[in-house]
Amino acid sequence: MVNKKEEKNIKLIIAYDGTGYFGWQRQFEQPTIQGTIEEKIKVMVGKPVTLIASGRTDTGVHALHQVANFRVFSTLTPSVFLKGLNSLLPDSIIIKEAEYVSLDFHARYDAKSKVYEYRIYNEKLPSPFLRHYTWHVSRLLDLHAMKECLEVVKGIHDFSSFYSAGDGKINPVRNMIQAEISIQDSHLLSFNFEANGFLRHMVRNIMGTIVQAGLGEINTANFIEILKSKDRQKAGVMAPPGGLYLKDVKY
Repeated sequence: MVNKKEEKNIKLIIAYDGTGYFGWQRQFEQPTIQGTIEEKIKVMVGKPVTLIASGRTDTGVHALHQVANFRVFSTLTPSVFLKGLNSLLPDSIIIKEAEYVSLDFHARYDAKSKVYEYRIYNEKLPSPFLRHYTWHVSRLLDLHAMKECLEVVKGIHDFSSFYSAGDGKINPVRNMIQAEISIQDSHLLSFNFEANGFLRHMVRNIMGTIVQAGLGEINTANFIEILKSKDRQKAGVMAPPGGLYLKDVKY
């Protein structure tokens, strides 16, 4: 029997469809992923808890593997939380795993790197089934030009050009460990980015600029100049949120 008087730290692996949610972070009178899960945990334990995520996802952004933890005084085991939460949560949110972790585990601060995936549907006509889950680009994209830009962003850079301003004091330097493209089928393109951390809207801003290269509006030299400029105004538009997925968090 687990001692109820002992504080436990529960780690969750979560997948969710971000369509219809105002992102991860709890908001007053707006549906969010964090708020929805916290409400269901409260139903199970009888008191409010705070769910800490590896990072916030924005409105409309999805997750294949979000990591979060919460501390609680309860005799309920991780397997009970897994089964109970999945019975209480809407179909758009699934708890994939639940386990005990040490009390000092922190889903955000302990993360070594994160992996994001961005999906593009490159076809003349849009798909009614993919409209919330990809960015539809109707003109044919030059994959070679896009791959060259992906090579440029690899390594340690100041990513100010791809940072949507928020906290002006944040360090814009990040290490892009991996940036690559894969073709799921003849029309579905998948872009994967792994870094030790991501700035606000960083992946979506990079993708907006890479698509410009794919459309022939800029070349690789232009892309390098944009990166070096540290000027958000010189980069492309921000890609839509529906194509973005938090794919993995590494510890």
